[in-house]
Amino acid sequence: MNLNCPRVSLATLPTPVEPLLRLSEALGGPRIFIKRDDLTGLAGGGNKARKLEFFVGEALAGGYDTLVTIGAAQSNHCRQTAAAAAKCNLRSILVLRGNPGPESTGNLLLDRLLGARIVWSHQRSREEVMDEIIEAERAGGHRPYPIPLGGSNGLGAIGYALAMEEFPDPAPQEFDRMIFASSSGGTHAGMVLGARLTGYKGEVLGISIDEQLGDLQRAVADIATQASRLLGMSASFDPSRIRACADYLGDGYGVLGGPEKEAIELFARLEGILLDPVYTGRAAAGMIGLIRRGIIRRNESILFWHTGGIPALWAYADHLISDR
Repeated sequence: MNLNCPRVSLATLPTPVEPLLRLSEALGGPRIFIKRDDLTGLAGGGNKARKLEFFVGEALAGGYDTLVTIGAAQSNHCRQTAAAAAKCNLRSILVLRGNPGPESTGNLLLDRLLGARIVWSHQRSREEVMDEIIEAERAGGHRPYPIPLGGSNGLGAIGYALAMEEFPDPAPQEFDRMIFASSSGGTHAGMVLGARLTGYKGEVLGISIDEQLGDLQRAVADIATQASRLLGMSASFDPSRIRACADYLGDGYGVLGGPEKEAIELFARLEGILLDPVYTGRAAAGMIGLIRRGIIRRNESILFWHTGGIPALWAYADHLISDR
């Protein structure tokens, strides 16, 4: 791979692959494994650490002094951006959607502990507020480096193109499908590109967290094409060839429903693994649903990518235990 992008070490890599024997048995097959990207380190771990290695690398190489990004109140991306800034002696500013709540918990608590400046968008778009902050920071003598929602652009996707090379045992070809949460599309795009680079022939299947199928496919194809250009390739990606499932959107982004609760409990009680309520909980619920519908066959081998987000569990405590 022709990798000329600046990079700084932030994540604990490679992350392990583990068999989920009890979950596989409880579901009657297939054989399910898990890729533990919740163990990347950096303030609680998660998939954004891989992307931030390239964003922060570019920021440091360019002499920037502040990371600025956007997200929801319980954004895992924002939490890890704040952690990366702290580790690399940079300032961080997080533009969060909506209005502040009555208390700081979950990722929001960690944002504050990590020293981030938090700005709420209120009724305005986060992007508009972010643009204003960047201008104000420049006027004040700082050099802000903007990072897009979820770290989802071509540069961030390179982190997951490289992640597809982390399979000494078992080899990636042993998995019929790789399944993971897909929202802003950067992780998904990187894995699609990585599959092409490594020759992986199985299905790279993103479970949509909040996007309709066509919108997600177009975003992933565009980001994967961007990433390939940064690697000196001429590859283009057709949205219709992007594998995604938008059948498990539930009641919307960040809304914890019955399928997500069941998935979180199954992973916790059968495997001692915690999923988050927004991303991996919904992705696991989708995987379980596809198994029960027979779309994923009993004799398959599946790799579920745990993309982190565990700190958000504390913000959903009332929803998770309200019926106990």
